[in-house]
Amino acid sequence: MPIPYRFAAPLWLLPVTVFAQTVAPPDTARIVALPEATVAGYGQQLPLRRTAAAISTLDRTDFERFPDNALTQAVNTLPGVRLEERATASYRLSVRGSTLRSPFGVRNTKVYYQGLPFTEASGSTPLNLLDPSLLGGLEVIKGPAASVYGAGTGGAILLTGRRPATPGTHVSASFTAGSYGLRRTTAAFETATATGYLRAAYARQTLDGYRQQSALRRDVLTLDGEWQPTERQTVSLHALYTDIDYQLPGGLTRAQFEADPRQARPGTATAPGTVGQHASYASQNGLLGANHEVRFTERLQLRSTLYLSGSRINTPFLIDFERNTLLGGGGRTVLSYRTALAGRTLRLQAGTEAQTGFKSARNYQNRAGQPGPLRYDDEIRTLTGFVFAQADYELPAELLLTVGASYNRLRYRISRLSDAATNPTGYALSRDFRPQVSPRVALLREFGPGLSVYGSVSTGFSPPTEEEIRPSDGSINQALQAERATSFELGARGQFWRQRLRYDVALYDQRQRQSITTRTTDLGTQLFLNAGTTRQRGAEVALNGLIWRKRWIKNQHFVGGHFQQTRTENSVRAFVSYAYNHYRFGSYQRGDQDYSGNRLTGTAPHTLTAGLDLRQRHGFYLSPTVNHQARLPVNDANTAYAAGYWTFGSRAGWRGSLGPVRLDVFGGGENLSNRRYSLGNDLNGFGGRYFQPAAARNWYAGVAVKW
Repeated sequence: MPIPYRFAAPLWLLPVTVFAQTVAPPDTARIVALPEATVAGYGQQLPLRRTAAAISTLDRTDFERFPDNALTQAVNTLPGVRLEERATASYRLSVRGSTLRSPFGVRNTKVYYQGLPFTEASGSTPLNLLDPSLLGGLEVIKGPAASVYGAGTGGAILLTGRRPATPGTHVSASFTAGSYGLRRTTAAFETATATGYLRAAYARQTLDGYRQQSALRRDVLTLDGEWQPTERQTVSLHALYTDIDYQLPGGLTRAQFEADPRQARPGTATAPGTVGQHASYASQNGLLGANHEVRFTERLQLRSTLYLSGSRINTPFLIDFERNTLLGGGGRTVLSYRTALAGRTLRLQAGTEAQTGFKSARNYQNRAGQPGPLRYDDEIRTLTGFVFAQADYELPAELLLTVGASYNRLRYRISRLSDAATNPTGYALSRDFRPQVSPRVALLREFGPGLSVYGSVSTGFSPPTEEEIRPSDGSINQALQAERATSFELGARGQFWRQRLRYDVALYDQRQRQSITTRTTDLGTQLFLNAGTTRQRGAEVALNGLIWRKRWIKNQHFVGGHFQQTRTENSVRAFVSYAYNHYRFGSYQRGDQDYSGNRLTGTAPHTLTAGLDLRQRHGFYLSPTVNHQARLPVNDANTAYAAGYWTFGSRAGWRGSLGPVRLDVFGGGENLSNRRYSLGNDLNGFGGRYFQPAAARNWYAGVAVKW
């Protein structure tokens, strides 16, 4: 009977399990048989080699290669995906696109957490509510994901929490300390049986911060459960609560960045500084949802989701003090059916998703971190939804045809109850975006286990978010239009060198209309406008696998009448990911300035991440990583650039058991070359305040215990 043997290296293509036979010689040159894996992707649970789309994944071991105080290092190992921090825990995400319309938050990318819609009805996604230690997996579908996930030009991200690895009851805890006042504490309780599990987890993180005015406190509590009331039904419940408070240091000019990267934005004669105004973000957030799956037959199943969410947010900016209350809810249902047509397998699915949100948004004058006189009082209602259908048809000659489409609707209603400056009695306006049909067609051909090739054409529709229509200064932008994209893609994936190495290559050409770009006022307000057309062409390459391994028999015993061996190993695994981005403005003119043909703001032409995982038979490990980003333009005119950089980091430690207790004693460092660089630039920043300095060389150490 085979013994599961699991890779620990980051594998974007799939989590990998290697099976060692009961009796096998320690021959490092033998073929490593890798079983198939499935991805959630487009909802059909097909093997990755039979999925005609660019999909990258992270699993729990990938997150554990890095310090768990931030998501950036792990996510940036994926080609074509960039996660940045403008301030501590203030994330900005780009999937196959520039960060043009994401001065903060996550835009034009749909995110799901535990199967629940995590992106709000308004279009924004608060990734800062999640703690990396609570995540068990991440799957990124790149480019327009029209056929299943509705509106979007960037793609979709599916996040899952951690599940118990084995049946039984376990308790775990960890503590980490590091540079710049980093302190982390986590605790978890989990119990699992063959038919379900229950897991409760808590994570607390505090940080003084590398820069002035960049401290953080975050508390996250999750509760997840799953059980099977009958053989044909599965029910899961998920709850997330986050209390977060972090400071905002603000952008610096190049001269300020070079003189002292640790300073916060200083005040001027016309604008105050972030320290004096106590610029910060504080919120309490709750998410509660349930999934129900019923398998009527082997061919027919129905999966339904319902959720509720609520948030209370206080945000002092340089001039404004925002006090918002948000309530949201929605649901999703998908019906899947498998049949045969002309003797070939046909998989069908159809469904719908709807979300609604209510936001009470009040803007006050900011008086040193306290609300002053009221400036605006708005109530914002959002209703969005889509229906979709998709078919996957197995054709002769190992061909797979995928056809899908979605029909999308979005409506905003903004009621201004009070405008202290011009209209104390208020008014109301509605914005109903024209319905859009977004189709997708893809064809895949498999040439044995070593190669599958696919091509696809898809379209996307991404309307402005509520924060883009109503920015922090309280103005209302009625002229802003939805951006639309058409994407052409070719890709190949497979394995070679006796199935030791896996590769994934994708080429794409995305043509976008009414692209949304941003500019920053002297008071730090982000304003948005349409930028005509853009063309985003690129190439992505991922390579990973086993380089060398030597195994030893640790012990041997009889199980179920079969003789089995447990082995230890010395091994070296490696991964490399590279993305080339040839992104240009098409027709784009702002006033008397013509930016047509310029490089797309905020996009680096080259990004590279590579690393090794060295494992020693007695439990010692070392995981070095190198990361590179080429220089990039920080304004539409391409007259200012942020310098490129190389950074190095590594984690090392020992994992083993002391009786019933499993230990992980670890330590590491980031930016070991002490490179000075900016991560999360303020694009088109007023007065040349483009730069948000990243932390210098920093260290961390900790211990994790499970019993």
